[in-house]
Amino acid sequence: MRLFLEETLDSRWLWRMARLLLALMFIVSGLARVLDPQGGMDEMRAAGLEPAWLFNTAVATTLLLAAMLVLLDRLLWLGAAALSVFLVLTIVVVHQFWKLSGDEARVALFFAFEHLTVIGGMIAAAIASHLRRVLDDILRWYPAPAS
Repeated sequence: MRLFLEETLDSRWLWRMARLLLALMFIVSGLARVLDPQGGMDEMRAAGLEPAWLFNTAVATTLLLAAMLVLLDRLLWLGAAALSVFLVLTIVVVHQFWKLSGDEARVALFFAFEHLTVIGGMIAAAIASHLRRVLDDILRWYPAPAS
């Protein structure tokens, strides 16, 4: 059982799956803004962001490009950082729980906590990406002995 767990945690397929799951909500959100620009612009206006077309375009571009960096494990740290900044800005601009009361405040606070949790996942993915590259470099220089 322990060998199975170690092999699974070391596997490339699980690493790909983790990145896909982490990037999925950003890809879906970015595509939604591209496929339904009016809906995206309505969201921007509701958040008080004008010109709505510019903010919608910037958000869609950021979400899709940064998610691709995470998904492809290319400059993952940069994609994770961009998505984390986006999430913090979303808390500050959209989920202003400190300005609300009652159920509205509670829901906004839960969204803020969810965003902070995803930021933690982004940090963990950036660390894992870095350590996997370091380990690959080490194994290139010191291959495992043949069994």
